[in-house]
Amino acid sequence: MIKKVLIAEDYESTNISVEKTLNDLQIPFFDSATYCDEALLRIKKAIQAGQSYDLLITDLYFEEDHHKVQLSGGIDLIKAVKQIQPDLKILVFSAESRPAFIKKLFIDFDIDGYVRKARGDAKELIKAIREISNHRVYKPPQLEQGKQTNTYEFTTFDTTILTLMAEGKRVLEIPDYLKEKNIIPNGKSSVEKQLKLLRETFDFSTNEQLIAHCVKMGIIG
Repeated sequence: MIKKVLIAEDYESTNISVEKTLNDLQIPFFDSATYCDEALLRIKKAIQAGQSYDLLITDLYFEEDHHKVQLSGGIDLIKAVKQIQPDLKILVFSAESRPAFIKKLFIDFDIDGYVRKARGDAKELIKAIREISNHRVYKPPQLEQGKQTNTYEFTTFDTTILTLMAEGKRVLEIPDYLKEKNIIPNGKSSVEKQLKLLRETFDFSTNEQLIAHCVKMGIIG
């Protein structure tokens, strides 16, 4: 059962909303931190006092200000927490909406739940906390909606056009290169349609986001 919760969130309005949810669930003790460094320090002190937290609710992205920090965001915080309290339950509460990215959080960081900041998120938070309290993992509905994202197999055509764009070529220049190399399809419309398909599959709004993701994932060099 979850009795003690730490909220890591830099927006006061969101903090208030999460605290209300915890009150509705009759969780007896909760605390909050507006910086990841502060959150980690609270977790360390709780462990030393023999009063460890049962659940960490954290955002992924924290706004930069004049305050110097060592942990810049939620992922850094999760990594640090796993080192000192591996059994601490972790619920990510963030505006991040990319299914492939969210799935990676479960795989790489073994989080216990994810709730997206959106309409109806208070109700979903309650569901997630109840599931986690019962030792179950809570995965959001958008993961199922993005199932094809996680199973997409890149073709040679995909990697070629993405690599060319990563090297600085514009969409208008790519067809000429494809024709020179006798790569088919090589029309401008084919390139644009494939890029659109990839953006939609991976839930990105721009080609720059798509390319950055593919480089990070090692899909292109």
